[in-house]
Amino acid sequence: MKNDKFIVAKKKYNSRLIVGTGKYKNMTECAKAIKLSGADIVTVAVRRVNISDKKKPLLMDYIDPKKITYLPNTAGCFNSDEALRTLRLAREIGGWKLVKLEVLGDKKNLFPEMIETLKSTEILSKEGFKVMVYCNDDPLMAKRLENAGACAIMPLAAPIGSGLGILNKVNIKIIRYQTKLPLIIDAGLGQASDATIAMELGCDGVLVNTAIAKAKKPYDMALAFKNAVIAGRQSYLSGRIEKTLIGSPSSPAEGII
Repeated sequence: MKNDKFIVAKKKYNSRLIVGTGKYKNMTECAKAIKLSGADIVTVAVRRVNISDKKKPLLMDYIDPKKITYLPNTAGCFNSDEALRTLRLAREIGGWKLVKLEVLGDKKNLFPEMIETLKSTEILSKEGFKVMVYCNDDPLMAKRLENAGACAIMPLAAPIGSGLGILNKVNIKIIRYQTKLPLIIDAGLGQASDATIAMELGCDGVLVNTAIAKAKKPYDMALAFKNAVIAGRQSYLSGRIEKTLIGSPSSPAEGII
């Protein structure tokens, strides 16, 4: 497991858990939960989290960008123009090129608007961005995003913040089978076991925010997700037994008295 690194855009990371920085009670709680999670990457909503106004509390004062990779995202963007403007601003502020693209279709369900997402991926890739893309769990669209230059595919497990867990395991398996890109479950996880399931499906990582930030005990949940991702990855690499409808005795039949 020591040599099993999480690789995104040719950079290696130790942790396969990505953690969001929103919805916490305060930045102190956010920073402690992230530390306990062991995450090497944190998402930053450029339109919502303060990363430039020095007159107000800065995220950088709590989470050191030299130790943890910041992943600027376009949370709250509902069309391509908004998303492009947001990520170009992030590049100007912090020089960030590894970004998470998120173009939403509506304010109620928060499903990805895939036509605008695909268009944005093509443009950003041509501009030199390394684009990790929030998307639906459609294998055909995932392939189009890969062809458009995405550096990671990030299908939702369920609606953002819903805590429903992975609703379509079959599609996730198909996407895993057809892509060589990092596959990261993004949105909808509710408990640590959901992360284990994602990893056992062959996903390269998971992104979690609400499930940790809104848990009754965020610190304990952060640690639970850390362990769940490790266990799920180890289980996947170990090679599970084949499923069968027929029983098989655990003890050998030979030498029975």
